[in-house]
Amino acid sequence: MKISKRAERIEPFYVMEVAKAASALAREVAHTDRPMIFLNIGEPDFTAPLPVQEAALRAVRAGATQYTHATGLEVLRERISSWYRERFNVDVPARRIVITAGASAALQLACLALIEAGDEILLPDPSYPCNRQFVSAAEGRAVLIPTTAEERFQLSAAKVEAAWTERTRGVLLASPSNPTGTSIEPGELRRIHEVVTRRGGITLVDEIYLGLSYEDEFGQSALGIDDQIISINSFSKYFSMTGWRLGWLVVPEALVPAIERLAQNLFICASTVSQHAALACFEPASIAEYERRRAEFKARRDWFIPQLESLGFKVPVVPDGAFYAWADCAAFGARLGIANSWDFSFEAMKKAHLAITPGRDFGSDQTARFVRFSTASSMAHLQESVERLRAWAGTAVPA
Repeated sequence: MKISKRAERIEPFYVMEVAKAASALAREVAHTDRPMIFLNIGEPDFTAPLPVQEAALRAVRAGATQYTHATGLEVLRERISSWYRERFNVDVPARRIVITAGASAALQLACLALIEAGDEILLPDPSYPCNRQFVSAAEGRAVLIPTTAEERFQLSAAKVEAAWTERTRGVLLASPSNPTGTSIEPGELRRIHEVVTRRGGITLVDEIYLGLSYEDEFGQSALGIDDQIISINSFSKYFSMTGWRLGWLVVPEALVPAIERLAQNLFICASTVSQHAALACFEPASIAEYERRRAEFKARRDWFIPQLESLGFKVPVVPDGAFYAWADCAAFGARLGIANSWDFSFEAMKKAHLAITPGRDFGSDQTARFVRFSTASSMAHLQESVERLRAWAGTAVPA
């Protein structure tokens, strides 16, 4: 059977390929004294809080399971609008919010609505791999721009200006970022958007980790800069609803009809039960629980990163959000005779029964020395992981 060129262009999602390998090994060691610890997937160990679960049950029992409008439940769009006003002091009218089947659907809709064949979208290197594939699936070309620790692994206005060509359509940013957990300095984001606007381009910002910002300086939505910025968000991370597949998109009002047409044809609507459940995310008891969890994620970060560095890993920028540690493993690996993060990750699986994610997915050759640890797991798992890494390092043969 002939496969489309579009499908052939899509690269494997190595995060999930590594996860499959880790799951296979986990079955073999499940009944040993060292079962597999998973620090590879960006999924909160917390599930949806009780009010959200109960809201879902009420919706099912009431028969509220039929299609919604393609843009989502109006009451949910209003709740999200209120959340922007209360949390970020930003006025986002509900009519500009489109409920989607996860942030992935939001990105797909945005790319299909805005990218023509051959258009180039500028992204930072490193960045979340699927963002490149959304651009590719829309017949565009993702252009990775190398970033440095001094830049917080984020794009700068100067680099955007220098990389812009006649084929450039815009930028796709993430703040906080996966895999680095770093955010764009607000003034720099404003300058980037000014460059893009002057060039007649589009600014897309992945804000799915925005609720998990730990510093006031960075915990601001890009939507406060300009209503022409397109923001992607999700109920998966801060709201702990990964498998519920629910997200949203904030777009300029003129773009809503095009997004709605695409959503009608591609998805009909996001899960109705998930939408009804998500209404309970904004109840005071739920927000209090989410804030408790945010503090817990921060505490994990504050404990884990110094422990990694004491083992010989280097974390060039302390993450200000999300739940990742982007760590240079070259020195640690060299002691064990391991040349790159890909091999390092598989050796960690076998020797320490620890699943982590190699940097291969996230950019060009410069990411080959990095691994991504997810601190979305429990503190007990993080502590055990450190002990296993320390024991593994102790097996190194002195030169």
